[in-house]
Amino acid sequence: MAPHEVVFLLDVDNTLLDNDAVIEDLKRHLIDALGVESQQRYWELFEQLREELGYADYLGALQRYRIERPRDPHVLRISLFLLQYPFADRLYPRALDVVSRLRRVGQVVILSDGDVVFQPRKVERSGLWAAVEGEVLIYIHKEQMLDDVERRYPARRYVIVDDKARVLAAIKAVWRERLTTVFVRQGHYAADAQLVASYPPADISVDRIEALLDCADTLG
Repeated sequence: MAPHEVVFLLDVDNTLLDNDAVIEDLKRHLIDALGVESQQRYWELFEQLREELGYADYLGALQRYRIERPRDPHVLRISLFLLQYPFADRLYPRALDVVSRLRRVGQVVILSDGDVVFQPRKVERSGLWAAVEGEVLIYIHKEQMLDDVERRYPARRYVIVDDKARVLAAIKAVWRERLTTVFVRQGHYAADAQLVASYPPADISVDRIEALLDCADTLG
């Protein structure tokens, strides 16, 4: 396969899609369906599972909650809420325009972390899957899978767009001058000034994903 001149690797949660808002909606729905105490238990199980797996598994946490409380019929409502959530309504303003604009410059790939059911569902229902014509990669830890990314999408240069300074720094350490890192200051990770300051600065920082519309050509 001939290498692309440039491949854009776009994160999903809090980069193209406001995942913090999704979580707030889920919290309210859990309280309505289960009550305050039970929703707190769900999040305890969620954090335990994330510690074990290394990624967020909303449906997995729900399965664990169900094991503890097998007679609670409200679990089914939570499952349907997650699977039927209107993720397209949570895309950041002009996120799809950014994808379209970058595709005129180079190959665009969704590169995300997550489980193998809910995360693909999110990407598909948000419209991002169609926007990149199925060029989607979802790993447990994407920064550990760069050899696979490079095998699937060989390129002379890469541009990664993400809200996590840790991920940007880890990938920059591997690809070095072949990589341009773009830090999008959206979401709770990006808002943690102490956390962000603990990593080297990105090559480019923007306050909103839509700002990439103004610099797409320079990224290419």
